[in-house]
Amino acid sequence: MKNTVKTLFIILSILITGATLAVERNVAPYSKAINSPDVVALDIMTNALSSLKKLRKKNQVTSENIEALIETKLLPHIAIDVAMRSTLEKYWDGFNSQQKKAFQQYITASLINDYAGILSTYKQLDDIKISTHPKIKRKGNKAIVKLFIAFNDSQTPLKITLKMIRSSHWRVYDLVFSGVSLIKNYKAQFNSHIKRKGMDSLIKKINKKIKNNV
Repeated sequence: MKNTVKTLFIILSILITGATLAVERNVAPYSKAINSPDVVALDIMTNALSSLKKLRKKNQVTSENIEALIETKLLPHIAIDVAMRSTLEKYWDGFNSQQKKAFQQYITASLINDYAGILSTYKQLDDIKISTHPKIKRKGNKAIVKLFIAFNDSQTPLKITLKMIRSSHWRVYDLVFSGVSLIKNYKAQFNSHIKRKGMDSLIKKINKKIKNNV
């Protein structure tokens, strides 16, 4: 389970930082497709990559700067609230606002810690090519965007699915790789703890991890 989650973190970090803009847009220019989730997804990668390259050029790839990059370039585009509601489902409405905030803080801190370690050492930015599937599934304010990631011309591209939701802007709330969903992984972890030790124990564990900076 932990290895699967780690793999998903690595894949998503590549999605967010990866492309040299060797990105192949299959849609109209951004100015004409502001409502297109695949355009938004590719722009997220472009902006994050630019920031990471600037840090490297200035030899400023510190843990603090990487965390700041994640907080400004990645987290605003992840729908943590939607992901948590989907993860905890039947339990979510029974939580008070403080408990909901604790779970969101835990996931946010986990993302920052995991990505900071990956991005600080990840250097293969020049060989990645990313393209989007021309067909996007959209229903209401949700969309499914399929990405293809190739590390060189001879390699079979990885297929990644981003589940996105729009409120004021498009955000990612789940990632699926090789049939494995990030939300389902968190759900399995939380449900396993609840079955073994109960909800109060899980909340206590979450609060402890937040206090210890996860």
